[in-house]
Amino acid sequence: MTSDLPYGTAEAPRVAVRGEAHLEVDPEVARIAITVGARGKDRRSALEDLTRRNTAVADLVKTYGDAVEKLETGAFSISPELTGHGKGERVRAYHGRVHLTAELTDFTALGELTTRLADMELTRVDGPWWALRPDSPAHGEARRQAVREAVQRAREYADALGTRLAALVELADLGAENTSPYPAVPGTRAGAPRMAFAAEATEAAPSLDLEPQRQTVTAQVNARFTMHPPQL
Repeated sequence: MTSDLPYGTAEAPRVAVRGEAHLEVDPEVARIAITVGARGKDRRSALEDLTRRNTAVADLVKTYGDAVEKLETGAFSISPELTGHGKGERVRAYHGRVHLTAELTDFTALGELTTRLADMELTRVDGPWWALRPDSPAHGEARRQAVREAVQRAREYADALGTRLAALVELADLGAENTSPYPAVPGTRAGAPRMAFAAEATEAAPSLDLEPQRQTVTAQVNARFTMHPPQL
């Protein structure tokens, strides 16, 4: 019965340690948020312009083929702008917006696509947001390093007592997570690194040279071991 006590016994003393790992790795994906706008004197013209521009944006993104992993449409809105004078509710114009997100793995293509999108009519681009995939091998490597550190720490404590480890009693995963979470865009968390571009259509825009932001992956584990009784 006493062998189940968390502090061990004289015959089987226990040592509890924590192992940690912090890795700096290159991002695997990048996301950008695209907002397409339109303004018209009546609802129909605003919708027609918005539909045309949204199609042009989607077609441009799709020309990048395998470099684009995902293209998703988010919120759509169209709303009236009322005049500020007079007693009645008179509509001055209608404003429409469509929000899209694109996820890319080719960062050279990302720089070119970003500026080409920003060069389109009433189109805004936010981002990029860099991230690792949820199943990235970096998470597993961080966990392995955390376990190795826990074992090394426990061995050092045992060595300081002139003994050695006997058995692993418990290994508790405190989580391995990317400190730059996979972002939800648009409307990302405050402080997230980003750039924004918006422009009317002009001459061809140059490709933007983007430097991917390194990602920090962390892992922590708690471990308990039994030791052979030391000679004190």
